[in-house]
Amino acid sequence: MPRYKLILEYDGKDFVGWQRQANGFAVQQAIEDAIRAFSGQAVTLFGAGRTDSGVHALGQVAHFDLTREFPAAKVQDAINFYLRPNAVTVLDAQAVSENFDARFSATARYYLYRIADQRPPLALRRGRAWHTRGPLDVAAMHTAAQGLLGEHDFTTFRAVQCQAKSPVRTLDVLDVERREGEIHIRAKARSYLHHQIRSIVGSLNLVGLGKWTAKDLVDALVACDRTRCGPVAPAEGLYLTAVNYPEAV
Repeated sequence: MPRYKLILEYDGKDFVGWQRQANGFAVQQAIEDAIRAFSGQAVTLFGAGRTDSGVHALGQVAHFDLTREFPAAKVQDAINFYLRPNAVTVLDAQAVSENFDARFSATARYYLYRIADQRPPLALRRGRAWHTRGPLDVAAMHTAAQGLLGEHDFTTFRAVQCQAKSPVRTLDVLDVERREGEIHIRAKARSYLHHQIRSIVGSLNLVGLGKWTAKDLVDALVACDRTRCGPVAPAEGLYLTAVNYPEAV
């Protein structure tokens, strides 16, 4: 049975998230409907990350199976045709081995969080970056972020409704820099807890405002207590940018 890998870009503001749900229109549903429209086959689409409502993607990865083989370029063009006018696009489509799994084969997931700490309100970037009070101390935020690297119990930065069996995760990268008039926070890890990045960003914002120190952030981590987390940053600033896989898959 032919299997196809998709690389996707989408604006999350009009969706209830990645996963198909009863309470609204999901990214997964939009793409599954488009696949059915061109192939005549009902499929289940499996994604690398279940992004929440309002979260965007620049490099989400997904896979699905068909009973009939099509050229990958035709798969890409046909899905994009039937996706209109939804703010979702297939950037690339490839035929892959049946051993490939968008979720379980992934070795790293990359996220970007955008903060605009300017005084005026946002116009073109409204809904695509977090407009927060500033100016923020980016150097202090980056220094504090390094205290979260490595393997830790991230209970403090985990949503109450998180369904992961363990709160232990390993953060490989957590960089904070000012770029193009914004503050960009970039994270790399194999997997994340529900709301982990947004929880960390909200706490780093307190560091940037001078309300927390680097020690306060580490103390919150070590406490393993959700009530010690800073305010959770809004979904609109978060982007799934890329997913890595072994070359052999």
